[in-house]
Amino acid sequence: MKTIQIDTLELKELEIYNSLNEPQLKHYFEPDVGIFIAESVLVIDRALDAGYEPLSVLVEHSQAAGNAKECIERCRNVPVYEGSIELLSTITGFKITRGILCAMRRRLLPTVEEVCTGMRRIVVLDEVVNPTNVGAIFRSAAALGMEAVLLTPSCADPLYRRALRVSMGTVMQIPWTFLPEKGWMDKLKEMGYKTAAMALKDNALKLGDEKLKETAKLAVIMGTEGSGLSDEVINASDHVVMIPMQHGVDSLNVAAASAVAFWELSK
Repeated sequence: MKTIQIDTLELKELEIYNSLNEPQLKHYFEPDVGIFIAESVLVIDRALDAGYEPLSVLVEHSQAAGNAKECIERCRNVPVYEGSIELLSTITGFKITRGILCAMRRRLLPTVEEVCTGMRRIVVLDEVVNPTNVGAIFRSAAALGMEAVLLTPSCADPLYRRALRVSMGTVMQIPWTFLPEKGWMDKLKEMGYKTAAMALKDNALKLGDEKLKETAKLAVIMGTEGSGLSDEVINASDHVVMIPMQHGVDSLNVAAASAVAFWELSK
């Protein structure tokens, strides 16, 4: 492990932390897999536990000798760039990273079939574009008994910095992959899943309905912020499911709704 003291961020090696956006990082080694940035000791440790390869570390002085020391030692044979909190705080969002960033190599994603093998309760995210919501849904899914997450191509990437941070690294603990752009509903049914679309419809089942709990393989489908699921997805689903609400409230944020749904279905 090589520690490099820095007093500037204007180094070619640091552009991945300081100037490249998420799509650029994702395609950094194109046509090979790209890079993602893990923030905080907790998230980095979970990524290492999951077998992701570290490429370099950027850390603030006090963390290097303190809370991040063991984490850094796990990132063997990679350069560790160490600087002052004043310098590193000029990186957008650094103040909420708890003093350490780690660049890691992405991996080829598994197939939908590989992710779903043996899984009884899965989550499908359809056009959920907000990284914060994606991260929060992953955290709820991991905590509340859902076994895998599938995402349509337009969803925010779970390895984007904000999604990964909000998930508290649980993106590393629950299997996931992206669905094909077309035909994904048929694919779910081919794998034996009954589909439950979360939507506010007059004919919707209430979340605690025994039909859902008795279903051997259930895919819970959650839609984009604001408009929710399309009529096409709702009409093609085996069930439409809603969370009963009071005081005239017509909906919950998709991340909040996910926690309620996963809790009920895990009973």
